[in-house]
Amino acid sequence: MSAPQLSLITFLPLGGAVLLMFIPKEERRRLLVTALCFSLAALVLTVVLAVRFDGAEAGPQFVEDSSWLGFGIRYQLGVDGLSLFMVCLTAFLVPLVLLASWMSIKDRFKEYLLFMLVLETGMIGVFLSLNLFLFYVFWEAALIPMYFLIGIFGGKRRIYATTKFVLYTMAGSLLMLVGIFVLQAAFARAAGTYSLNVFDLYRLSLSHGTQAWLFLAFGLAFAIKVPLFPFHTWLPDAHVEAPTGASVLLAAVLLKMGAYGFIRFAFPLFPDAVARFAPVLAVLAIIGILYGGLMALVQKDIKSLVAYSSVNHMGLIVLALAAWNTIGLQGALLQMVNHGLSTGMLFFAVGALYDRTHTRLISDYGGVARRMPVFSALFLIAALSSLGLPGLNGFAGEILCFAGIFAAHKVWAVLAVATVILAAAYLLGMYQKVCHGPVVHDRVAALRDLRPEELAVFVPIVILMFWIGIFPGTFLGKTEATAARYDLLIRSRSNAFIEVRRPADFSSDPITAGAPAGERP
Repeated sequence: MSAPQLSLITFLPLGGAVLLMFIPKEERRRLLVTALCFSLAALVLTVVLAVRFDGAEAGPQFVEDSSWLGFGIRYQLGVDGLSLFMVCLTAFLVPLVLLASWMSIKDRFKEYLLFMLVLETGMIGVFLSLNLFLFYVFWEAALIPMYFLIGIFGGKRRIYATTKFVLYTMAGSLLMLVGIFVLQAAFARAAGTYSLNVFDLYRLSLSHGTQAWLFLAFGLAFAIKVPLFPFHTWLPDAHVEAPTGASVLLAAVLLKMGAYGFIRFAFPLFPDAVARFAPVLAVLAIIGILYGGLMALVQKDIKSLVAYSSVNHMGLIVLALAAWNTIGLQGALLQMVNHGLSTGMLFFAVGALYDRTHTRLISDYGGVARRMPVFSALFLIAALSSLGLPGLNGFAGEILCFAGIFAAHKVWAVLAVATVILAAAYLLGMYQKVCHGPVVHDRVAALRDLRPEELAVFVPIVILMFWIGIFPGTFLGKTEATAARYDLLIRSRSNAFIEVRRPADFSSDPITAGAPAGERP
């Protein structure tokens, strides 16, 4: 019997969190080493998973399936081209976040590390869950540690920011839970068995009205998490008040959970509703692109600027999804990883400056490049990656997104180009003022360049940026089969409903092969 690799990747960080509880809080180095060991172990297993993953297979791989609560609620994990690199991104960033927090978190360091490891388990579980109820459990589990990370370790307005964050996300989550139970009942009536396996539910035939209501229930939860305009207002507050590590994971991973939810659940489960609401999603995404970019242009706080840049860039990802074709879907998947790397590194850079100066106002800086040349060079690479410079990772993802959007709607593509124009304006403008502007504050004269542990955080991200930018096929080859199969699945289901039959009747379908038989009501 093979080892449950996906369960190990998911729960190793949680095991580390449990072990941290028995280490005295005064032993900071031991706490950090322990947390790093568990997060790095999860990363090693994830790299092995990525190497072993067969990109030619469209369906889930390394599937784990066992009984749990009954009534279709099972413990089901699997990985495919939609989820593989989001798991890799999460496992890659968490050790860097832990290392970056060594100097920035002065108080309650043990609790901080513990919450980070619990958060990692929740995030990875979201991307690996094949059972809709299990997905919901991990979705909510990721919310709890982020609440404490912002509420305990955040800035002066942390209570306001974390309360707003929780209220927004909980409202959407409760609607999604209702939708899950509606799907459970609908499948039981149609097929005579209980199942919440996502590949079983893909076969479910629902009326146009039911699809519309369920799409709104699921879509609101995902739109808030993305966040899609006008549900974005929690994001700048949460980012500004959150500690650096929480900001990195919030932007790099938690926002992607919303886009992933659209891809994995909302679109294939409710294809006719997607056909109806795709133009609405596209309009909201375009508004987000323009609004996020324009708001970033006028920000005085560097961290707030990077936060609004996420609204801008996530708008492009949602627009590529609304176009719904294979190339747009692949672009969105790649850009989700790219945004996680570039924005994560920008937040690391802002944190490095704040730890030295205790200010994030652009006007307080100037001439940083003279005192921190290595930092300034890496900061520039992150900015150029975010705006999509050829040769860096952002370019490959944006080009695929634009190509998919252009194939669906030329006007959308023209408006989407604002992403690049606005990003160049606010990122290069900010960089010029901070690193090459006139020195306006004495504290800049005392700056020191990056420490070895900070270089250990920045350099791996830069390597990945160039790797994806120069060899994007390394990643696209792992997602192409799944993206093409999902494209076909959506299009076939949106034109004619598939009659619900016993799960075994669909075993020849590559995307649903291996789906377990349901449970009789």
